[in-house]
Amino acid sequence: MTTQTIGLFEAKTHLSELVARAEAGEEIVITRHNRPVARIVPMAPEPSFDPVRRREAIEGLRRLREELRSKGMTMSSDEIVQTLHEMREEQTERKMRAAGLLKD
Repeated sequence: MTTQTIGLFEAKTHLSELVARAEAGEEIVITRHNRPVARIVPMAPEPSFDPVRRREAIEGLRRLREELRSKGMTMSSDEIVQTLHEMREEQTERKMRAAGLLKD
């Protein structure tokens, strides 16, 4: 994969071209005051539907629900899924804050 470094002002001026180059497989690093601050990269292909992984996820949810029941706790599958989504969002937010991409 080819990588090019470009200043922020020039990147703003040529954004459409840079996106087209990323689509073609190039990686572009954007700098501000000669310091790398962002990267434009090609998107990874969307994963295809995997029935085996789906079945494993459903079984995992069922096992978790049964484990909670054995401890006297009750949660529906929807509540478990919602809780997992919230946990992932919190984890993503912590990572973005650590990388300086989000401010408090």
